[in-house]
Amino acid sequence: MQIRNRLLASLKREDWKLLGHLREVPIQKGDMLEEAGRPINAVYFPQTGMISLIVQMPEDTAVEVGTMGSEGAVGIMAGLGSRISFITAMVQVSGTSLCISASRFRAAAGQSSRIRDLIVRHAELLIGQVEQTAACNALHEVSARLCRWLLQTSDKIASDTIPFTHEFLANMHGVRRSTISQIASKFQDAGIIHYHRGQIRLLKRAELEKNACACYEIMRRHVDRLIPRPLRR
Repeated sequence: MQIRNRLLASLKREDWKLLGHLREVPIQKGDMLEEAGRPINAVYFPQTGMISLIVQMPEDTAVEVGTMGSEGAVGIMAGLGSRISFITAMVQVSGTSLCISASRFRAAAGQSSRIRDLIVRHAELLIGQVEQTAACNALHEVSARLCRWLLQTSDKIASDTIPFTHEFLANMHGVRRSTISQIASKFQDAGIIHYHRGQIRLLKRAELEKNACACYEIMRRHVDRLIPRPLRR
């Protein structure tokens, strides 16, 4: 089995023996891997694809507070005893994930200090991402935030073609659809992106990086510090 998940790739062989019940499963766009207020039944380690971490508000609205790809996991706090989810984790780009039941993962974490350290590092990764996203959403212009989001998503799915509609992007950024459409139209006219029928293709990544806020680079370094990329063998 090829391991593309960066968290799992950092473990040692003896830890893998404790996680022998991991299985690879497909994750499809729209799948709810975790729902706010509901029990955490499984832990997912994405290999490919992308998951949105969403907070549901009492006003019947939802805002994306982070995303997760092959650098992280969903439901991993179950390893330290957390049994009820606070957020909703919804698949936004289909892919595959390694999966293990929460009870078996909890048992493995109880036997391995390295697995427990992995959980703590992931929690630090997630807290940093959520905090930076909150500050970004409060202080930066929508166009800079959109560039940051497009770059992050491209990194996570390892593709310059991103399958999202303007309506979805507006909902996740907490703005009007017309605002996203105006920004996307400006970038398309400049030859930076091309969008058509629910897909956005990044044409000039360097230009997107120039237009993105500093949060993109801050978050990228934060992830690489906590969960280094595995060395090629």
